[in-house]
Amino acid sequence: MSLKYGTDNDPYCYPGSTTLINKLGIKDSRLLEEAEKEISFLNAREIDYSQPPYNLDYWCSIHKKLFSDIFEWAGRLRTVNITKLETQFCNPLYIQQESERLFSQLSLHNYFEDFDRDELISNSAELYTELNLIHPFREGNGRSQRILFIHLFANCGYDIDWRHISTEDWLHANQAGVEMNYSPMIQILDKCLSY
Repeated sequence: MSLKYGTDNDPYCYPGSTTLINKLGIKDSRLLEEAEKEISFLNAREIDYSQPPYNLDYWCSIHKKLFSDIFEWAGRLRTVNITKLETQFCNPLYIQQESERLFSQLSLHNYFEDFDRDELISNSAELYTELNLIHPFREGNGRSQRILFIHLFANCGYDIDWRHISTEDWLHANQAGVEMNYSPMIQILDKCLSY
């Protein structure tokens, strides 16, 4: 049985299954994935931009708005270890601490508001990759994190359009970031960011 996030006996899943327990009662993982995409897409339209502070609570509120129609645990930090391919995400015991460390740095840099475009891109590429490695939720990390960064960039006067990035390029940029190679993510942000 192929596990998307490498978790055996996952309390988030139906017994003997890799399908996440959900409010819709869907027990087929492919159908659940389709429902998730449709519902989170509609819910994303209801998420209003807010000014800083951007922190873990803010990120959790985005996640909750996206997924509360699907999962009881929407907006809450995961309690299990997860991996994807060869990437081990942050141990749940350290999610709060590591998130606070990164968001504190962001706050000290005034949410990148005074950075020129190149500084904004390079600092955001590193932050994006580091937050991705925390992966605070059991599912829906990417979607909620992209909205978080849409708000961060909007606060700096920029728009970001993720639609032109291939899945392969996206995965490569995030995997390269594990080795602290931020160049692929910098290239993605440079391509997507506009006034």
